[in-house]
Order: sequence, then structure tokens, then C-alpha cells
Amino acid sequence: MYLLNINGNTYEIEQDKKLMDYLRDDLHLTSVKNGCNEGACGACSILVDGKVVKSCVMKVSKFAGKEIITVEGLTEREKDVYSYAFGKAGAVQCGFCIPGMVISAKCLIDKNDNPTKDDVKKAIKNNICRCTGYVKIEEAILLAAEILRNNQDLPEVDYTVKIGMDIFRVDSKDKTLGKAKYADDYHYDDILYGKNVFSGYARAKVLSVDISDALIMPGVAAVFTAKDIPGNRYIGHLAHDWPGMIDVGEQTKCIGDTIAMVVAESREQAEEAVKAVKVEYEVLQPVTTVEEAMTPGAHQVHSEGYTMFGKFIVPENNLYSHQEMKRGDAETALADSKYVAEGTFEVPATEHAFLEPETAIGIPDNDGITVITGGQGIYDEYNEISEYLGIPREKVRIQSAVVGGGFGGKEDMSVQHQAALCAYLIKRPVKVSFSRQESINYHPKRHAMKMHFKIGCDENGIFRGMKARIVSDTGAYGSLGGPVLQRACTHAGGPYNYQNVDIEGNAYYTNNPPAGAFRGFGVTQSAFAIECLINELAEKSGLSGWEIRYKNAIRTGQSLPNGQMADNGTGMAETLEAVKDDFEKYEKDPNYHVGIACAMKNAGLGVSVPDPGRCNLFISNGKVYARSSAGAIGQGIQTVLMQIICETTALTGDKVVVEHPDTKFAPDAGTTTASRQTTFTGEAARIASLQLKAEIEKGNSLESLEGTEFIGEFDFKTDPLGSPKSNPVSHISYGYATQLVVIDSEGKLHKVIAAHDVGRAINPKAARGQIEGGIAMSLGYGLTEDFPIKDGVPQVKFGTLGLFKATQMPDVEIHLIEKNNLNGVAYGAKGLGEIVVIPGAPACQNAYYKKDGIFRYKLPLQNTFYKK
Repeated sequence: MYLLNINGNTYEIEQDKKLMDYLRDDLHLTSVKNGCNEGACGACSILVDGKVVKSCVMKVSKFAGKEIITVEGLTEREKDVYSYAFGKAGAVQCGFCIPGMVISAKCLIDKNDNPTKDDVKKAIKNNICRCTGYVKIEEAILLAAEILRNNQDLPEVDYTVKIGMDIFRVDSKDKTLGKAKYADDYHYDDILYGKNVFSGYARAKVLSVDISDALIMPGVAAVFTAKDIPGNRYIGHLAHDWPGMIDVGEQTKCIGDTIAMVVAESREQAEEAVKAVKVEYEVLQPVTTVEEAMTPGAHQVHSEGYTMFGKFIVPENNLYSHQEMKRGDAETALADSKYVAEGTFEVPATEHAFLEPETAIGIPDNDGITVITGGQGIYDEYNEISEYLGIPREKVRIQSAVVGGGFGGKEDMSVQHQAALCAYLIKRPVKVSFSRQESINYHPKRHAMKMHFKIGCDENGIFRGMKARIVSDTGAYGSLGGPVLQRACTHAGGPYNYQNVDIEGNAYYTNNPPAGAFRGFGVTQSAFAIECLINELAEKSGLSGWEIRYKNAIRTGQSLPNGQMADNGTGMAETLEAVKDDFEKYEKDPNYHVGIACAMKNAGLGVSVPDPGRCNLFISNGKVYARSSAGAIGQGIQTVLMQIICETTALTGDKVVVEHPDTKFAPDAGTTTASRQTTFTGEAARIASLQLKAEIEKGNSLESLEGTEFIGEFDFKTDPLGSPKSNPVSHISYGYATQLVVIDSEGKLHKVIAAHDVGRAINPKAARGQIEGGIAMSLGYGLTEDFPIKDGVPQVKFGTLGLFKATQMPDVEIHLIEKNNLNGVAYGAKGLGEIVVIPGAPACQNAYYKKDGIFRYKLPLQNTFYKK
């Protein structure tokens, strides 16, 4: 028996379990988050006798007689101050890390109520945030300290909401205080726990599966295998090549493959029963490189074939996708070029490292199923779970919990279909969660690529043509590997005005963990290659990196390498102009080295793919309920929708409620991907709001419109890749960016200056937060993050991924360029979520080249201040 003092209350505990598990599972203190369960992320932080402690690493016996405080135990004054400060600063994005940040902030401020910025950085150095880039979290903590130090009153709530205002995010308070419910925060009295029996090998033939010992273990309710799946065993957004479970006689394709699902009364019992499932394997040699995969006679990872868009496909030489973009005569243009830069670049797979590991809960619903999920597209799950269970779609309901980050890594199914299956078969609620290591092993990564690029210019530095060959490792399953490769190719030319391009790309299956969508969606990879070579070309032609880009920057009325004409809202040159003075200042300063890179990124799926955004407004009890399936993963789409609705209708924010995605009520707005939701679903919200506005202008009150629903839908017709048109429209719009990375004489990051063409900033503070977070992610991609794989098995833990910390983050200066038509689609806003991660890595490469003269071709960059 152990006595614990938690938030001023005394509790008796018999079982010596991990403190985090007791706080979450027994007391339901949801501010304590299970981010990694290995003491590396800080999401589970609590105060113990005034010191920050990670509750996931020690058992309750270590805390007997000590005073424990979670965010729930803060005083009302502290709750008000921290929720105000974090909301005011724009520090809350996905929110999963924020309660842990508040605990670290309280520990600091209790001891030092007038901290410096460096004090704050040190205080949160063990708290990882993958969304914000720490800048706004630091500002929030300094603001909280000021308010508490001076005993300041908090301002009254102002419900005025318009576009261009820095309003608080709609969910910032609940996320700050740990009240927002992520999937693992849902509890039911009769809930069971499901755990996957994962393959122990990347490639092995399953000879037998013996579940008999597991079935008789304490608490075990069922063990399911491939033969228990009632519907289509193969899932996938595009290619249905991903088996929910591997059957006896079949080969595993990666380390994350599931052999069986164990369901038990407790998580611990399920984990023990997993160990009792006996799987006999014939271990086989995996295909682990694209070179091996494409070799004639190599093992064919998907020799049995799969279906995609209703067509049965058997890949040859493990080729999953071929993409190309050709315009003009690149060979002649390169031959006629005065200067040419050429090189082969290599970038690794990358882990998303969202702070919330995957969890889903299946709940029986008569003869159907409801699933609470934390994914990026509830209608993808709706369709795939229907097929997996073999039941009509109308018997499936998907409800989105709050989502703790995604970045593309939660587009594919992971735990959702297994939770649905177990609950559907056993007729009780079932929660299925990944441990952090299971998440690292299983969900799709950013694609590793090898890329050969060549670009030429004339004697004046004007680009003449370029040629590229890209090879991508899509891993064991296709996922979004085709579209990712396509985007790598369509953007390989960069945001410049020339048309002689010859670009081809191939994506190959291997037995490595699958690769799929990741913020930047292939452009992070190809932009690294082309931007590095443009800097080399600048040097050869006697121009600075800024000058050569300014000469070639795409401008209104010109055409991009893909042929699309630049519209009136094109702000590429303006992003360069915004950083010109800083570039020249640091170029002249012998104590610093400045790297430069640019980028463009599309909004929307484009290339002729249907891409509707949808948002309906339902009037109830004198309020407007905005309903859309647009996934809120930290980027702030719910707040964007509120601002667009209020701007259009002139309603105040207290009259608008933005609901969580739910297939029962919300129309299908597509997946949160491709920087599309602000543009497409934002415009849909504007369309619905115009209908409501017309009713208000007729003199109708919200009360008189009770039960009325206004329907908003928006799509934009685009041309397919390879269209014969002279100037095809590939996408509705492009965002543009220029970033400078400044390092000091030691090679340590000094400052990042970022100028982004955002069209129209719906919420400027949130836009800046997106940019700061993307910069942190891109600096990690360029300097510290790696994902080594051996025999198809990741050789990393969360704590060894190389994620950027607050103490590593340099100062960031941001310029928002707003040039778009203010009365256009979504009030002129462009997608911002992805472009922010693209220019950082090549800008880092350029800065280090200027420091030591070494031209680096691989990421993460070697022999720097950050990686030896």
C-alpha cells in the first residue's frame, strides 16, 4: 500500500505501477500525456516537491510521501494566467505538449518570477514540441511570468472576430489545461484493450500461429488472426496493398506487420498475452535498398499483386510509381548553357515524431461500429473500415478526437481498423494504442530519395534548362508514394521562370518501413537538390545566391517550369526583396555565414484530381455550428473557419461553434493534406456564410433560423500532369518563400529570416507560428535528424531521433507577404502548412559551404556544429 498526495488529495494505491499510468488510467488526469513512455518528450511532466519529474519512468512507490501537482492541481488564478498567456502568444497548436510545458513554466516561475529568454529555454529544454518551434511557447512563459509577477488583471474576453486579427485559437484554453480530449483520453467502464502481435522480421514467411496459450491467460477476451477479418483484408488509400494481418503461409513485408490482435481486460494483460502468441517463421533476406529492389531477379515485395482504382496490378522490378514532367528541350538548353551545376544528392527517411502516438477506440453501435480516432481524414477511415469489416458505409461512424500532431504521418490507417475490428467482433468497446516504438516502426515516413540533378544558365545567370532523375524508397507499402513522387517532380524546377525541363522519378517497393505523406510532400527532397545547385551556379556565374534568384524568380504573367502561368497574387520576388538587406548585411560580416534558399508549394491536390472542400453551417439555439470533416491537427483550421464565418456574416465569436469532424454530421472535406484546407474548406465556409449573411440581412435572427442548414462546397478544376496545353493549370495556387539561415564562425545557428507569400494572413500570429514550427522541423531535417535502418528495422528510439530542442532554436524573423486578391477564394489565403519546412535544409547547406568550402550532398549535413 502506498499513500500519494496528488493535487492536495491523498490516495491509497496497492499496485506499484508507473505513476503516469495511475494518474491517467485510475485518476483520469488527462493533462498528463503519454508521449513516449521513455522519458524523452516531457509530455507527462508533473511537479514533485516543486521539481519537474517525468511521470512515465518511475513507479508510484518512488513518490510516497511527496507532494505531486499536475495541471489540474494549479490554482484557479494560475489556470487563468497560463491559459491566457499561451492563447495570447499563439503558443498552442496541436496542444499535446502544452500541459507539460505549463508544468515546466510553473517550476521556473515559482523560483524565478522574472526569467530571461535563456532561462525559459533551459526550463523547457527537456520538453519536445514538434509544432511550434518553441518561439511562441517561450513568449507565453515570459508573458505568464510578467502577469504573475505584477499581479496584473486579465483583460475581458473580446468576442470580435475578423480576418487579419490575432484571435485566440478556439481550443487553446482546453489544450493548455489538459481538458481537450485526445483519443487516449477517452475512458469507458467496460472498455477492453487491443494489442498487435507484430512481426519480428522485415521479411519472413509465417509458418504457423499458435494462440492457444494466449487465450487462457488472465483477462484475455479474444485473439484474432487474419481469418477473422470479415471484409477486405487489404487496405490503402490508393493501392490496396496493405494487409490488416498476415496470414499463415504469407510473407511479412515490414517490421510493423500484424500477425494477430490480442484483446484483454487491461493494457498490461494484453501486453503479456502478446508475448504468449507463438509465431513460427522462416526468416528471409529482406530487400532494403532501391538499387537492390530494381535489380532484375530481385525478390518482388508484392509478387502477389494488388488492386488500385479497380485495376489489378503486379509490379515489375518492384516499381510502384513512375512520374515524369517534360517541357521544351532540356538537353539542348543544357548544352547551350554557359554555366552548369550538377550533382547527386541523398536524403534519408524521416520520422514525423508527432507528440501523440496513435490511438483509436472502436465502439459497437447496434450492428455497426463507431470509431473515435486521431487521424487526418475521417472519410478515408470511414471508407476503409467499411471495406475491412465488410459492412455498408452507413453502419460506420467516425468521430475525430483532438489530434496531437500529424504532419502527414496520420493519413494512413494504423490502429483505427484494428480497433474497429476487435470491437465489432467482440461487441465491447476496444482501445488500440501504439507504443512510441511501435509507432516509429510502423507508420509511413518521409521518403528517402536519391536524386541526380543538372541545371544550366547563360552568361547573365538566366536559367536555361534542367534535368533530374529521382529514385524514391516507398518501403513496404505504396501509401501516398505516387503523389509524393509526383510532387517531387512537379516542383523540382523550383519557383523560377524557365521551361526546358526533363524530370523523371521512380518509386520502388522495399522491405523497409513504408513511406508516405510528410509535411513538404516530396518537395523537401527535390528542393534540397535544386536549391543547392542554384547556389553553386550563382558562384560560377559571379552572382550572389540572392541575385541569381531575383533574376529568375517567377513573376506575374510568366510561366513556371511546369507551364502554369503565374497569377496576379504571385509574391515570389517580394519574398526575396524582404530579405535582401539582411542577406547583404550578413554577406559582408566576417563573423557570420548566410545561406539562402527558396521554395514554392501548391495548395490542393491539383493535377485534375477532384478536391472539394465542404463546410455546412447549422443553426441551433441561437448559435452557428460549423460542420466539416477538415482534420484539425494543430494547423488551426477550426480557428480559420471561425474567422472566415465571422468576417462574412459580421457575427461575433461567441455565436459560432466549430465542431469536431464526425461523419454523422460533417460533410466530406477531404483529408488534411496538400496545404488545402484553408483554401478549399475555407472557401466552402465563405460560401455557406454568404447564404447565412443574406438571411441575416433580410432581418432574420439566428433564433428564427433554428434548424436551418447552409451548405458550402468548393472545388477548382485543374489539368492533369502531362497536359498538352501550352499553359496547363496544375494547382489553384502556389505559395512562395525565401529563407536565410545564418550561422556564426563556430557553425552554430545564429538566426533564421523567413519571408513567405501567404496570400492573405487569416490569423497573422498563427501564420507566424506555422512558419516558426516549420523552420524548427527543417533545421532538424538539415542538421540533426536521421532514421538509420538495418535489415528493414529502424535503429532509433524517440530520444535518439535528433529532434530540435528549445535550446537549439535560433532567433527567427518573419516577413508575411500579402499580395493576393482580398476578395478571392478564401479571402485570398494560400496554404502555408508545408512550404515552411522546405527551404531550411538547402539554406543550411549553403551557409556551411560558405564557412568551410565543403559542398555537402547528403542529409543530415555532416561535420557541422550539430553532427560530426
